Amino acid sequence: MPRILIVDDEPGIRQSLKGVFEDEGFTTEAVATGEECLQKFAQGAYDLVLLDIWLPGADGLETLRKLRQRSPETHVIMISGHSTIATAVTATKLGAYDFIEKPLSLEHILLTARNALSHRRLEQANDLLRHQLEERFNIVGESIPIKAVRKQIAIVAPTNSRVLIYGESGTGKELVSRNIHFMSSRANSPFVEVNCAAIPEELIESELFGHTKGSFTGASDAKKGKFELADGGTLFLDEVGDMSLKTQAKVLRAVEEHSFQPIGAPSAVRVDVRVITATNKNLQNEIAASRFREDLFYRLNVIPFFVPPLRERREDIPVLARYFMRVFSAEHGRGPKEFTSEALDMLVDYSWPGNVRELRNEIERLVIMVQEDAIQTGDLSLPNGNHTPRASTLHEARARYEREFIISKLKENNWNVSQTARLLGLERSYLYRKMKAYGIEK
Repeated sequence: MPRILIVDDEPGIRQSLKGVFEDEGFTTEAVATGEECLQKFAQGAYDLVLLDIWLPGADGLETLRKLRQRSPETHVIMISGHSTIATAVTATKLGAYDFIEKPLSLEHILLTARNALSHRRLEQANDLLRHQLEERFNIVGESIPIKAVRKQIAIVAPTNSRVLIYGESGTGKELVSRNIHFMSSRANSPFVEVNCAAIPEELIESELFGHTKGSFTGASDAKKGKFELADGGTLFLDEVGDMSLKTQAKVLRAVEEHSFQPIGAPSAVRVDVRVITATNKNLQNEIAASRFREDLFYRLNVIPFFVPPLRERREDIPVLARYFMRVFSAEHGRGPKEFTSEALDMLVDYSWPGNVRELRNEIERLVIMVQEDAIQTGDLSLPNGNHTPRASTLHEARARYEREFIISKLKENNWNVSQTARLLGLERSYLYRKMKAYGIEK
C-alpha cells in the first residue's frame, strides 16, 4: 500500500487529510514542519507528499528542493492558501507534481493524489522495463576486442556525434547502437530502427520521411516517417550501404539541415535526431563504384566504430553460449543444460560465418530440441563441424536444406540479392529476412 506524508502547520488540515486518506486505505502520517518532513524521510521513503507552501522554519519550496535531492522518485503535491502564479511556476520547476489551492476540495485532492500515485507506478514500470531492455541488449564477453567495444561506447555515447558502425552480418551492430542510445542523454527518448536493405525502394522514402493523406496511390492516411518518430531520440539506419542514390540524397539533406519534407507536405518538418548508421559493406569501395555518395559518407562517418566478428574473439564463445542457454531456457520454460567440454571445443573451433546471430540461433535450437541435460557434440548442427549433422525433425531438415539452397542460388547469381529473389519468386525483403535468420552472408 502506498505511503503518504502530509506536511501542514494547521492541525485541522493535518487531521482532516490524514483521516480521509486512511479511510481510503492508504498508510498516512502527518507532520507540521519541513524539518520534521525531512526527518521522516531519513527513516524511510514515501510515495507521495502533500506539502504546504507556507510553513514555519523551512518553507514548502525549500523543503521541496531538499526532498527532490533526497528522494527524486517521490511525487509531491503542493498546497497553498494564498500563492501567486510565480510561486506555482517555481514549485513546478523544482519538480512538484501538481499545485492545489486552499480551501481544499477533498474530492479534488483525492483525485489528484490517485493520479500522482498512478503516475509513480507507471514510472516504476517504465524503470523496470528499461532495466529489462538494458539486460536484453547487454554486450556479453570479456575478450580484449569486446572490452574495447564497451570502452568506446562509453566514450561516444554522451556526445551527439553521428556514428557509423562497421561489421559483418550478425556481429551485433544493432546491439552497439542501442547501447550508445541507452548511455546517452537521449535514453528516455525514442530509439527508432530502420533496416534500409529490407524496405523496397518505392517505399523507403515514405518510411523515412512520412507522407500526407492522398499524396500517392494507396496513401489513405497520413503517416509520420522514422525521422519524425525519432525526434528527440536516436535514429538507427541499419545496412545504410544498401540505400539507393536517390534516397541517399534525401537522407543527406535531412542530416545536414535537421529537417525534411514529407511526401505531399507543403512545408518542411524540423527534428532533433541523433543519427547512427551501420553497414556490412566497405563504403570506400561502394564510393569508388559510384554506389554510395561520398558527401553522405563524410557526414555519417564522424565516429567510425568497428565490431569484431565472432571468430576474432573466440574466448567469448563459451560465455555467449552459456548466456544464451540461460536466456532461452527461461524464455521457453526449459531447464538449463550444460555443455560437455567436447561440445564447447567444437563451438569454439567453428568459424561462425553468421557470427553471434548464428550462435544465438544454434543455442535456441539446442534448448528446444535436445531432451537430455547435457549438450553433446552430436547435438550440434554446425555445417563445417567434425561430425555429420543430424536433423531431429522434418522442420529442422527442411530449414537446413533451405539454407544451403539459398546459398547455392546466391552464388549462382554472384550474390545479387535482388536477382536471386526474382528468380526464386520471392520479395527481396523476404529473402533478406531469410538470409538474416540463417546467418547467410557473402
